[in-house]
Amino acid sequence: MAKFTREDALEYHRLKGKPGKVAIVPTKPMDTQRDLSLAYSPGVAEPVLEIEKNPNDAYEYTSKGNLVAVISNGTAILGLGDRGALAGKPVMEGKGVLFKKFADIDVFDIEVNSHDPDEIIKVVAAISPTFGGINLEDIKAPECFYIEEELKKMLDIPVFHDDQHGTAIISAAGLANALEIVGKKHGEIRLVISGAGASAISCAELAISWGVKRENIMLVDTKGVVYKGRKEGMNKYKEMLAGEDKGHRTLADAMKGADVFYGLSVANVLSPEMVKSMASDPIIFAMANPDPEIKPELAREARKDVIIATGRSDYVNQVNNVLGFPFIFRGALDIRARQINEEMKFAASKALAALAKEDVPDSVIRAYGGETIKFGREYIIPKPLDPRVLLWEAPAVAEMGMQTGVARKTIDIDEYREQLAFRQGRGERIRYFFQNKAQSSGGRKRVAFAEGEEQKIIRAAYQIKEEGIATPVLIGRPQVIQKLVDELGMPYNPEVFDPSDFKRHEEYAQAYFELRGRKGVTLAVARKRVRQTNILGSMMVKMGDADAFVSGLTYDYPDVIRPALRIHHTAPGVTRAAGIYIMIVDDRVYLFTDATVNIDPTAEDLAEIACLAADYAVKLELDPRVAFLSFSNFGSTPHPLSDKVRKAVQLVKKRRPDLRVDGEMQADTAVVQEIIEERYPFSAVKDANVLVFPSLESANIAYKLLARLGNAKAIGPILLGVGAPVHVLQTGDDVNAIVQIASVAVMDAMGR
Repeated sequence: MAKFTREDALEYHRLKGKPGKVAIVPTKPMDTQRDLSLAYSPGVAEPVLEIEKNPNDAYEYTSKGNLVAVISNGTAILGLGDRGALAGKPVMEGKGVLFKKFADIDVFDIEVNSHDPDEIIKVVAAISPTFGGINLEDIKAPECFYIEEELKKMLDIPVFHDDQHGTAIISAAGLANALEIVGKKHGEIRLVISGAGASAISCAELAISWGVKRENIMLVDTKGVVYKGRKEGMNKYKEMLAGEDKGHRTLADAMKGADVFYGLSVANVLSPEMVKSMASDPIIFAMANPDPEIKPELAREARKDVIIATGRSDYVNQVNNVLGFPFIFRGALDIRARQINEEMKFAASKALAALAKEDVPDSVIRAYGGETIKFGREYIIPKPLDPRVLLWEAPAVAEMGMQTGVARKTIDIDEYREQLAFRQGRGERIRYFFQNKAQSSGGRKRVAFAEGEEQKIIRAAYQIKEEGIATPVLIGRPQVIQKLVDELGMPYNPEVFDPSDFKRHEEYAQAYFELRGRKGVTLAVARKRVRQTNILGSMMVKMGDADAFVSGLTYDYPDVIRPALRIHHTAPGVTRAAGIYIMIVDDRVYLFTDATVNIDPTAEDLAEIACLAADYAVKLELDPRVAFLSFSNFGSTPHPLSDKVRKAVQLVKKRRPDLRVDGEMQADTAVVQEIIEERYPFSAVKDANVLVFPSLESANIAYKLLARLGNAKAIGPILLGVGAPVHVLQTGDDVNAIVQIASVAVMDAMGR
């Protein structure tokens, strides 16, 4: 857990940029008089009149459909208790930025200075037309139950008290997986809950939805075990969970023989002795914050067979509400739900439980220190920073909302998943484009992977197979690959091509000898070389055992491309292969070429590279606007280097009059339309999207600087002009990048 001082926390909120954590950002242009007239008077009158006629049009003309109110009166702030409405504002702002960060939902935080639940209900009901949903936060029990219940009766938008339901949803997902690991069923376990506030009651009710028997739940509050007939400290919510009086009065009594402990109370209330008294394979969710009911190290010391979760990020199995509320509201808002019902909460919990069993992306592994993360006793709940939570949980909530009749809008769930992915930032639209194109082949294209014994390749291959992108073929030793598959815990039986033992070895050797016999390669040498993975992979494509070949995770670029060109040469009509990167800056897509293959291209080379890149842009469904880059603008600085670029432009214009192409021009001239319009109105290219660099050196520097300092998304390298679908990874690529290049390879194979 990150360490910081009190002053660090205060300085973070006070000094960085503006005080606080939130700001308002316009979503429409406000740069001209016309813009202002549209944004306010008189243009704003038109949507006013439309909404008056049809209130649902507010979702079309305002931010209502993506706006949530985070409401609190500050009576139960974190573990600090009643600190007042104003003191709760930093927490509510924090809640707002989590909504925005994880689910792209906008928030107004509203602190209501009242302890009267009826007054809070009245305030929220009065302001509700502004919002698509209401998130109640840090309101003490039992008032929070009453406030939520009454507002749900009154309003036709979702009302969700996260302190209750968020913890319940996340813990229920973790419990389902923990029970699966230890081989127990919900209906057989005995559950003890320490605490009887909003979270505890909701956790109990959702556990019952999963199959835990109500009579097998024992609630323990500050007065002891809750049982029928107890007089002290009871309310109607505790009464619902009061069990028969079996003589248990203390937490220690309740814990004897218990299978599961839920802690929603205070620090250190659970002793090691109580843990020792639990049933076999005990499950402990010590969720008090910041200090749990028992520290995990003490629980493990007491019982080696324990599975433990806490609310803290410095221990495994963190029950973190950020896994719930952003995504639940995302799904609810996107179907314009009238409410978030029990079925939607249950669906969210099931989605989280299922996601924990999936292979964890490298980006998540890096974010949590680089250690391998896989389903098991120390990973029963997805990590809060896992970007896939949005893609699993929000659709599950939306789908259930439609099925249960609370949706005002019907959506296509598959399309919705793609739309959610696009919300996650630059590059997702292009990634989905490649993946969807590849999936249209029905997974029939066979892609060979040189480094089949690498863990990342195995994980990528499993994903490629599962998503119907292709049929992966792993080059390597079967026993080594199978051992790695077993260690990863994947239900995967990969197809393996063993370079030391394959039936067509002699046939491959003869074919390679015919290709390279006049290049100093004897048949004996050919027999050895066709066992080398980068030669073997390209030969598999040549011999029809694969449709495409991917390599480069552990090899240098030349180690892959040289054998490919020696075996397949360049494509018909092409004399020079090239490599491009797709660069995404905000919502704009650029092709950078050539950053990987040709070190010092001639004018003829540049012309051919530009044509290859332009044709590839068309495959990406882009309208290519090709700019040849230099330090000179249209002859402003005569020099042999700028002359070379100018000559390349002339060659392309002559060969491909169908293309919009111009140059030589400086980089800012190429991408800023106003510069061209003001200074060079004669140019055929305004706002270029295919940028042809004069050398590998300049292209490589540009794309890496833009990716690192400009926060652009780089996709590639993508190899063009080779005589077969051979594609190269970057050394150290993560699993997502491998899947992406495999999709590119399949798309290439389909195009041939």
